Amino acid sequence: MAGRVSLSLLNSLVRGNVIFRSKKCLRKSVVLISRFNARSVSSSSSSSISAAQPDLSSHLAGKTYADLYDLSVRDPKTFWGSIAKERLAWTKPFDQVTDCDLSSGKINWFLGGQLNVSVNCLDVHVAKDPDRVALIWEKDEPGTEERITYRELLEMTCRLANTLKSYGVQRGERVAIYMPVSPMAVAAMLACARIGAIHTVVFAGFSSEALAGRIQDAQCKIVITSNQGVRGGRIFDLKSTVDNAVKSCPSVRHVFVAKRTNESVPMGKLDISLDEVMVGQSPVCAPEPMDSEEMLFMLYTSGSTGKPKGIVHTQAGYLLYASLTHQYVFDYTPGDVFGCVADIGWITGHSYVVYGPLCNGATSVLFESTPVYPNPGRYWETVQRLRINQFYGAPTAIRLLLKYEENWVKKYDRSSLKTLASVGEPINHEAWEWFHNVVGDGRCPLVDTWWQTETGGVCIAPLPAEPGAEIRPAMAMRPFFGIQPALLGEKGQIITGNDVSGALCISKPWPGMARTIFGDHQRFVDAYFKPYQGQYFTGDGAYRTEDGYYQITGRMDDVINISGHRLGTAEIEDALVRKFIYHKLNNSVFKFIYHKQHNSVFLRPLCKFTTFNSEMTKYIYNVEKDFYFK
Repeated sequence: MAGRVSLSLLNSLVRGNVIFRSKKCLRKSVVLISRFNARSVSSSSSSSISAAQPDLSSHLAGKTYADLYDLSVRDPKTFWGSIAKERLAWTKPFDQVTDCDLSSGKINWFLGGQLNVSVNCLDVHVAKDPDRVALIWEKDEPGTEERITYRELLEMTCRLANTLKSYGVQRGERVAIYMPVSPMAVAAMLACARIGAIHTVVFAGFSSEALAGRIQDAQCKIVITSNQGVRGGRIFDLKSTVDNAVKSCPSVRHVFVAKRTNESVPMGKLDISLDEVMVGQSPVCAPEPMDSEEMLFMLYTSGSTGKPKGIVHTQAGYLLYASLTHQYVFDYTPGDVFGCVADIGWITGHSYVVYGPLCNGATSVLFESTPVYPNPGRYWETVQRLRINQFYGAPTAIRLLLKYEENWVKKYDRSSLKTLASVGEPINHEAWEWFHNVVGDGRCPLVDTWWQTETGGVCIAPLPAEPGAEIRPAMAMRPFFGIQPALLGEKGQIITGNDVSGALCISKPWPGMARTIFGDHQRFVDAYFKPYQGQYFTGDGAYRTEDGYYQITGRMDDVINISGHRLGTAEIEDALVRKFIYHKLNNSVFKFIYHKQHNSVFLRPLCKFTTFNSEMTKYIYNVEKDFYFK
């Protein structure tokens, strides 16, 4: 579109509905970009919150994805500024939309504004519909789910927030959360947001060493954990992992222990029973007005070298982007049950289990189990029982499930599904076709989403799109609003045209992107903005098709991507030292892994000489012999 999109178009955009439709889907995808009229909230208590009814009177049936995308990249200040004013509840309006310079890693959005994330995720919905279900906790055992309303989640959050305050947690201090997927874990995140503390959620499967490293780097004062975790019919001892971790973490003052099971665990001098102390706390907690660019959370991800990076996300920009992408990419409409099966220890869980859905007033599923417990039909039985409308999972799980008979899918009613989506890595064609045709019966759009911990939300996906636009198998395809992909060559030159490949960069800032690496801004600049000056370097390669669509081709560094969970060389080496047999030969160290096959055990070298000589052959033979006959 030549020239600037009119302001009247944007005014309609933030007030009304936009209709997008995929020819792969039998129904129209109606999405509302602004849930509320302009709002402001008091920071004193939830009782002062008043949410206006959504304005459904204006439609943009004639305006396409191209119109809206064009506006977002040509005039981002008007686009994002207008949407932020209408979509979020502010305690103080912002006076500057953006101040960014990617070459120096300076990223600021909505300056001068104040809001509270927990208010936007809880209070505004409690004021309107307190008994709406916020969370469905799909526990490990099928059929034992629990439903938590927005009012109940707000009260739980406030009790936990008051507990943290009573033990001295102050604004800006870091809190580590090492918990299984549960309502208490979500409340812990929101409680931190309510009082201005900064949470860092650590996946409750990491070792004590990995947990300790993150606590030390963030200098956490508090750890919130559970006595145990339950997954796939197995019990995991979380408390002992925390005990071992905090031995080397002098910054930790208290460890709050929630009960996931009835099993008692040893309690030391740092330990406090979270369930017991929360009972005596008030269910009302005044939300802290937070500046738009104050830290909301940090989440650790791996780099190609060195220790994991504490990726920092801030308040307003992250929440706005998570909310908007949740609604547009997945075709969320009010009343839907949104089923993202990610763990909250990863960015997918942050953005599309917690913050995005709750900001939109959705019912979000907390999935505690595995795809194959108690059988390979677990996902689809859950879809049937909970009437899930959007299902968001990893290609790794899909590839696992397609090995089983289709009856494990078809025996369950999946008619509630209207959108399928994949996350974490490019989905291969076989998995895409099975997911689309078997699970979705060929009627639901399947969106292959590309994004990262650092981007805050989905950046490239098939939806939103123009009416009737195609969705191509195993391809992310289209940039989201405000995202300007660029392909760069080895010498840093921008590669123009179509049917080309290169390093995937993003040319302009967007509200949801990370702001820094905690405690090391120079590392942030060096990792993301120095490789291609003035561009955000994703670390991924991409191919731009003849039609201008984008297909992700994979990592360009030595980071391993497993279901979207990035593992660096240092973490892999640490796991090898702790878990596997190793021997020294001359100046080299050789690792071995063992497998059970046909009721016997055999060893295979994980690393080999470039030339597999006789000395090495003899060495491996002796190691295997020693292992067998110990």
